Amino acid sequence: MDMTTSKMIAEAVKQAAPALEITGITKNFEGFTALRDVNLSVRSGEMLCFLGPSGCGKTTLLRIIAGLETQTAGSIVQNGRDISWLPPEKRDYGIVFQSYALFPNLTITDNVAYGLVNGKMKKADIKARAAELLEMVGLPTAGGKYPSQLSGGQQQRVALARALATNPGLLLLDEPLSALDATVRVRLRAEIRRLQKQVGVTTIMVTHDQEEALSMSDRIVVMNHGVIEQVGTPMDIYERPATPFVADFVGKVNVLRGKALGGKRFRVGEMEMECESCEGSFTPGQDVRLYLRPEDRVAENLQHDTPHRLTALVTKVEFLGGLCIAEVTSDALHGQSLGLHFSLNQMHDLGIREGHRIDIALRAHRVRVFTSGAAA
Repeated sequence: MDMTTSKMIAEAVKQAAPALEITGITKNFEGFTALRDVNLSVRSGEMLCFLGPSGCGKTTLLRIIAGLETQTAGSIVQNGRDISWLPPEKRDYGIVFQSYALFPNLTITDNVAYGLVNGKMKKADIKARAAELLEMVGLPTAGGKYPSQLSGGQQQRVALARALATNPGLLLLDEPLSALDATVRVRLRAEIRRLQKQVGVTTIMVTHDQEEALSMSDRIVVMNHGVIEQVGTPMDIYERPATPFVADFVGKVNVLRGKALGGKRFRVGEMEMECESCEGSFTPGQDVRLYLRPEDRVAENLQHDTPHRLTALVTKVEFLGGLCIAEVTSDALHGQSLGLHFSLNQMHDLGIREGHRIDIALRAHRVRVFTSGAAA
């Protein structure tokens, strides 16, 4: 084997190896377990989101990766290097906090260059690197200003530029957008995603905002009570939730009570449903819960023999602009209600309004089924 081939194989192996390998991470506080045997592989160059409610352990896990908290048990390997017990300054990452954490007495250029000053770079090179990063985050003329002269969104861009200044192998984002107003959040999350792709840095972001996670990440890690409920692409998490908690936490969902009939067949009220996508085995007569997204219905071009068709009474309409939510009930479902999404144009075209009846069909192949005893 010649030297060139050997180098190519070594590079391929390096790229295939995970950028971060988390094994058996447990964190116990006095009388409380924050993380319980967490295992996770983070791929090189991906944008990974830790998503979950407050207190689920996502921030604790990020702080352990950063060395700001010490795990009770478990190991962390970054690019083949065991960093499990290294102090923060010995680890290869940049971090952006929710609070920006900029130095108020330093100019924007000096804030961005802060991590480079103690290195061996020349002052001219440091200044050029800071200017390059400010250009990258869309603030080319802000170098001479101070943090107090910038908006919240601009300060967060500066914090991002500072985190990227040393070309870290890992970028950690701790709820970086939660302190911003809604309009700025939407704009900045697109910019962060663009920058992450442009730079190619492996990134882990903590958020409790499902919309952020769905729109920004390559994969989502859904956490609850210190454990990982599911890891998958945004589409996987939304369309194929692995647990009732994931189905309920990510996006809106309808939950219908029913009974298993055997195989993939279930009864909800008077309606029998064939749920092709359901997984696992269910005993005939077993109580189950069927999870259906609000958009998983058909309301146009229905035929008399359209499967899973029913007539429903519109009991409430929630107007959200271009999208509306119609709450409906049906005798066929024994009075169980559904919240269904319709565009504003559909509301007009189909005559959907409170007190009126509409014909719909449920997309049974989209339904996820769990036993009634499964934790939500």
